[in-house]
Amino acid sequence: VSLSGGKSDKACVAVLEYFPAHKKVFLSRLYEKIKSEEYMSADLKIHEILLQYHEHVESVAFDVPLTLPKCVRCELECPGFETCSEKEMEWLREFYNKVNKKKKPKKMFTPYTQRPVEAYIGHSLEEPFDIQHALGANMAPLTARAHFIQRRLEVPTIEVFPKLTVWRLGQEIKVAKSHLRFHRHAVGGDESRRLFLTELANRKDVFFYEQDFKVMIENNHAFEAFICAYTGFLKFQGLTEPRPPRFPSKEAWIEFPK
Repeated sequence: VSLSGGKSDKACVAVLEYFPAHKKVFLSRLYEKIKSEEYMSADLKIHEILLQYHEHVESVAFDVPLTLPKCVRCELECPGFETCSEKEMEWLREFYNKVNKKKKPKKMFTPYTQRPVEAYIGHSLEEPFDIQHALGANMAPLTARAHFIQRRLEVPTIEVFPKLTVWRLGQEIKVAKSHLRFHRHAVGGDESRRLFLTELANRKDVFFYEQDFKVMIENNHAFEAFICAYTGFLKFQGLTEPRPPRFPSKEAWIEFPK
């Protein structure tokens, strides 16, 4: 599922099927521009689409956060995050102490907008990734929308950061870094998506209908819905990164390729 703001008509759902005997992945359905009608919200439409498949679903992957930051969920008396002894706060303090040894100016985390996984992806991988906070200004409405949809689902859900999946997969299938960095851009993004999907289909035995291929080139939300679903497939195959050592066990994790 690639969500958009609740008042826009850009949300998309991609459904992948895997055929183990042939080792092929098939994009069986692509729902784009899911919008509200007079008596039916787009959220209910998304829920009903997912409900059609619930008996056969391994997981539903969202491109936005599914959990709130620790400080927003916490009901304990608050001593301030500078001295808080909760595991998540201890991890964030230790993590940023390490980050700040290498950087100027020094950075401080904001535990009411940010989760440990966003700090980790932003600063600990092969290059810095600009990942928005779960309750940052742009992401907060999407986090709320995803939470509203997720709580009604009776199937496992996972989080995906499409930019990171595209980067990791693109390196493996030999797509130029310039295309991997700009697949969301209004100018040139369609060509980047076309190259990525073409190489993925050629190298990974992924099948698309021609019409869906064109839609994913033209519509980045449709493309990222597919990326979410494909990341879910990689997790099913055991091909996504595990949590790092000592990462808080109760915190959300984002799935991305090894």
